[in-house]
Amino acid sequence: MARTPDDARRWAAEGTSVFLAAAATPTSAGYAAHTALPGWTRGHLVAHVAANADALRNLVHWAATGDVTPMYATPEERIAAIEWGSRLPAGQLGHWLRTSAARLQTACDQLRGEQWAHEVRTAQGRTVPASEIAWLRAREVWVHAADLGTGVAFADLPDDFLRALEADIVERRGAVPDVAGPLAERVAWLAGRPHALAGAPELDAWL
Repeated sequence: MARTPDDARRWAAEGTSVFLAAAATPTSAGYAAHTALPGWTRGHLVAHVAANADALRNLVHWAATGDVTPMYATPEERIAAIEWGSRLPAGQLGHWLRTSAARLQTACDQLRGEQWAHEVRTAQGRTVPASEIAWLRAREVWVHAADLGTGVAFADLPDDFLRALEADIVERRGAVPDVAGPLAERVAWLAGRPHALAGAPELDAWL
């Protein structure tokens, strides 16, 4: 489906609220639980989403000022931030998650007019207009809310978001088999997550 910047901002805001609720684990033991992503605990996922907010705020700064500010200085910095965050006490990790999300929202709210059209570069090296930042965030918070395993499933994600995500993943992956089934199950499969589709070939995790 054709998505608009307003769609992406709405999805990012809604998904952030859902992720914050899903990640509201009160103890470090809760963050140590395994997730749908091999080798990653809930702490890793929460740290990843928190670091992602800080990284996307770098792109907002780039769009607002013209000062080239990559999401991460190096791929190693990104990995180190996630590992560091995953070991934080529960209260500190939760605080980072909430404050990073709020700072990103505040920064986006301050972008004006033509600044949304300014080009920035993603961590994967794609050059995109700043208006894509909300979509990048929406994907992270919704997909990883399902990954946490605390009650959110792909079937709980908004249908219009799922249709946009399906189109995005197909575009990124290139040719994929046409597998019939419910929308949420198809998107889970395309994202390389657990699904209930019969006969669907295995795909690597995406995002």
